[in-house]
Amino acid sequence: MVQFVDVQNMIRWVTDRGVGPITAGMVTALERDFARWRSFDKSARVASHSPLGVIELMPTSDSETYGFKYVNGHPSNPARGFQTVTAFGVLADVHNGYPTFLAEMTLLTALRTAATSAMAAKRLARADSHVMALIGAGSQAEFQSLAMRASLGIETLRVFDVDPRATAKLVRNLAPLGFDVTVCDSAAEAARGADVVTTCTADKQNAVVLPDEAVRPGVHLNAIGGDCPGKTELDPATVARADVFVEFPEQTRVEGEIQNQPPDSPVTELWRVVAGELPGRTSDDQVTLFDSVGFAIEDVTALKYLRDDVAGTDYATTLDLVAQPDDPKDLFGLVAARRPVDA
Repeated sequence: MVQFVDVQNMIRWVTDRGVGPITAGMVTALERDFARWRSFDKSARVASHSPLGVIELMPTSDSETYGFKYVNGHPSNPARGFQTVTAFGVLADVHNGYPTFLAEMTLLTALRTAATSAMAAKRLARADSHVMALIGAGSQAEFQSLAMRASLGIETLRVFDVDPRATAKLVRNLAPLGFDVTVCDSAAEAARGADVVTTCTADKQNAVVLPDEAVRPGVHLNAIGGDCPGKTELDPATVARADVFVEFPEQTRVEGEIQNQPPDSPVTELWRVVAGELPGRTSDDQVTLFDSVGFAIEDVTALKYLRDDVAGTDYATTLDLVAQPDDPKDLFGLVAARRPVDA
C-alpha cells in the first residue's frame, strides 16, 4: 500500500501545524539535505513547453529514496479559471523500485519554496533585516512572508502588485496574523527601505519588475519568479552587480535571472554555503541575489518531511496502487483467479 495525502488532508495538516512551524521545520530538513548535496543524482528538470505554458517532471534520487514532482506553469490560467501552478509528487524505495508515498504538491510546493527562500535568506540577508518587500502578491506571497517571519523575525511588509485584487487579498490574509503591511504604488517604492526584496510574478516574459536604481547596497534579493526560459524579473544590470547564489547552475543558466548573463558569469552554489564550504554574505554593503528556480532535491526533502510528519496519523490514507501477486512471476494469476480470461 502507498501512503497518500490528498488535498483536503494537506489543508488540514497545514492548518493544524501552521505555515510558520512547517516552514521552520522544512528549513532544518533542507539544510540537512543541502549539506549532503553530493549524495543526490542531479539533472535539470524535464520540460514540455507549449504556447500556453510548461509541464515538467523534476526527479532526483540518493541511495535510499527516489522522488519526482509533476508540475505545470501556465501564466494565463487565472484568467481562464485555473491556477497558474499545480503539482503532485511521489517517493519510492530505491532497493525495489516500489512507490511508497504520494501527495498533492500545489500547497506543498508553496511551503517548500518559502522554506528554501528562508534558508537562503538566513545566510544571505543582513543579520539586522526586519523589512521585506514583496513584488508580486500572488499565490506565493503569504507563504514567503510567514516563512521569513519564522526564520528571520520579519513582520514589516511593503507590497506592490499590478493587480489591486491580489494586493487586497494579501492584506486580508496577513494583516490579521500580525504583519504590518504597507501597500505601495510601484515596485521601486516597495523596495525603498526594505532589507529583503522578494520578486514573484507570473508573466512569462523577459521583464524588469524592479529597476536597478531601486536596489540599494546591502539588500538581499530573493528572485523566485524567473523559473523558465524567456522569463526574468530583474534588471540585467542588477544581476551583473550582485553576488549570485543558485541551486543547480546547469538549470539556472537556462531558466533563472542569469539566463541572459554571459555563460561564464560567476555564481555560488547555495549548497556549498549551507555545507560551510563557502561564505554567504560577507559585508553589510553587499547586494546578494538568490536566483531560485526550484530544484528536485527541495521537492524530495519536502515530501520526506511531510511523509515523516503524517506517519501514523489520519492526515494520510492508503492507496492500492501497485499490483502485488503472491507469486511475483505470476501477474496474470491476479486476473485469472477471478474468472477464466479469454486471450
